[in-house]
Amino acid sequence: MKIPVIGTEQKLIQTVAKTGFLPFFVSGIEGFSLEEHVSESAWYNGGSGGRVEWPAWDWKGSVLRSHSLVYGKFFDKKAGFISPEWFPDFCNMRRDGYDFDARYEDGLASFGDKGVIDHLESRGALLTAEIKKDLNYVKGGNKGFETVITRLQMQTYVVPCDYEYSKRRNGEEYGWGNCRYDIADRFWGEELCRGAYGRSPEESRERIIKHLMKVLPGTDRETIAAFLK
Repeated sequence: MKIPVIGTEQKLIQTVAKTGFLPFFVSGIEGFSLEEHVSESAWYNGGSGGRVEWPAWDWKGSVLRSHSLVYGKFFDKKAGFISPEWFPDFCNMRRDGYDFDARYEDGLASFGDKGVIDHLESRGALLTAEIKKDLNYVKGGNKGFETVITRLQMQTYVVPCDYEYSKRRNGEEYGWGNCRYDIADRFWGEELCRGAYGRSPEESRERIIKHLMKVLPGTDRETIAAFLK
C-alpha cells in the first residue's frame, strides 16, 4: 500500500491501523517509517531551553494515553508503533511461548531483567528516573539499564505507557519528555497481550510476515523476516 503523508496524530493512527506496524525512524525497509512520510510541519522544529518543538514526537505519548497504538522499542531495538489488532500476534511471536516467570526459571532471562519486572509489578508504572534510582542504576551502581529495558520491550514484557515533561517552577514544560514504563499485560490487558496464545509463535510470525508482504509489495520475505528479529 502507499503510505500517505502523515501530518496529524489521527492520520498516524489511521495509517498504522492499515499497516499494522510502523517504525518511528528509518528502518531496514525503505519507505517504511514515520520519518519518511511525516509532513514537514510535524517533524522536528528545534527548541532551546523549553519544550522541544516536535509534534510527531508528542504523538507517542498521546496515542499511549488513549490506548490507540502500542509504542516501544520493538524493531531491531528501535522504536515504533503497532496496532492493537496485531499486538497479540507480535507478543506471541516475541515471547516464544514464555511468560516472563517461565523464561526466568528456564535461565533465559537475566537477574537484571527480573529486577525491573518485579519492581514494576510491585510498584506500578514508573518513570525511567524512578526505576534507575530504586534499582541503583546510578553513578557507581548497577550498569546496563538501557540494555535491560530495551530487551524487555523487544520481548514485549514491558512497554512505555506515557511520556511526561519536566516542569519548571512556573509550570513551563521543558526537555524531551520522560518515559513511564509499565508491565505490558497490565497496561494493555492480558486479553490483548495473550490473545494469540492459541497459536504457536511460528504461526504468529507467519501471519505477520504475510501481512507485511501485502502492505509492502516488492519487499522480499527475507527482508521482512530480518526486520522482525
